[in-house]
Amino acid sequence: MNSSKKQRVLFFIGSLSLVLIVSLLIAMVVIQSWRYTEAGKVPLKTGVILHAVNEQLLPEGLSTPSFFVRPVAPTIERQDRLMETSDGEEIAVRMYTPIQSGPHPVIVYYHGGAFMEGYGNIQTHDNILRALANRTNAIIVAPNYRVAPSYHFPTALNDSFETLEWVMDHASEIDANIDQVAVVGDSAGGNLAASVILKAKESNLSVDSGVFLYPLTTFEDLPFASRDLYSSGYYFLSRSVMEKARAAYTPNEEDWLNPLVSPLLVDDLRGFPDSLVATAEFDPLRDEGEAFAERLHDAGNNVEAVRFNGTMHGFISFYEVMGRADYALRYVSDFLNASFNDSRAFLSQPFQVVEVEEGDTLQDEIEAYGMGMYLLWQKLTRMVTT
Repeated sequence: MNSSKKQRVLFFIGSLSLVLIVSLLIAMVVIQSWRYTEAGKVPLKTGVILHAVNEQLLPEGLSTPSFFVRPVAPTIERQDRLMETSDGEEIAVRMYTPIQSGPHPVIVYYHGGAFMEGYGNIQTHDNILRALANRTNAIIVAPNYRVAPSYHFPTALNDSFETLEWVMDHASEIDANIDQVAVVGDSAGGNLAASVILKAKESNLSVDSGVFLYPLTTFEDLPFASRDLYSSGYYFLSRSVMEKARAAYTPNEEDWLNPLVSPLLVDDLRGFPDSLVATAEFDPLRDEGEAFAERLHDAGNNVEAVRFNGTMHGFISFYEVMGRADYALRYVSDFLNASFNDSRAFLSQPFQVVEVEEGDTLQDEIEAYGMGMYLLWQKLTRMVTT
């Protein structure tokens, strides 16, 4: 190869390398810009996930692309059953059961989804159910309770409470230890979990612990700052959806003040089981969840209130790819395991919300850029094909 031809090849390689480097730097700047949201700066991976969902770049909605998911060891088995309700209909109930013999603790889990069809079900929450089963060695029982607009309050609550009764009645059949029963719910499911505990108290059913993940605790229009700061919808829950859910689930406005709809308004919250209330920093439901935790504490209950900073509503659904979410899910699992083993220690002190600053690791930063590159490619592909 003569010198001029060699120079041309080197020039081409150098130019191509420069283009690739500049393109990479531009892409990194674009990805970094996604962390600057309307209500403030968020962690990089949080910003990438928020951008992906709001730009509809994840075809599964809130689900995670399969190549980002870490496989889970087969220590549990799944079973879908039908449960007959008191009004003669049947609802689906999903169960995860440890392979080894029991009896096992039981977690009755109520999925979120704004009490409305199309916003959440046991399938959208299957990854959380699976993870809790693996991390607690407990039986998971999750009802696909009936939702609006076809069914109004109190149908969803009745289905949820009857699932707890079903667990108690079928304990020997499902190899469950009814002395170790936890009630867990997220968002609308957190509302149902609190109301189920209220009904369990009236029926003398024993619940060992309760976990409320970013729960909706009142339908009343109360002046919570977080409702104004984060209710645009960019953080996965908008004011319009909340108002739509309220109208669909409780078309009778008098029900908005019903304690079984708005557990924050219950006069007497004494007698709750050991409880964990977990909130997200960028969540319109943050303040009412923490207010509920404070009321539980003031009523003399053992309660932990934990705010996971740098996160948004529904963030635990992303535990496979979001370090903060995985940490939160481990925190929840550790709380449940400790309650099942009677090793949870509650300190007698004034109420406080513990803010968890579990930051992104270097791995999270690298993964965030990788996810961002994938999303930019998706956007480019969409532009070319439309």
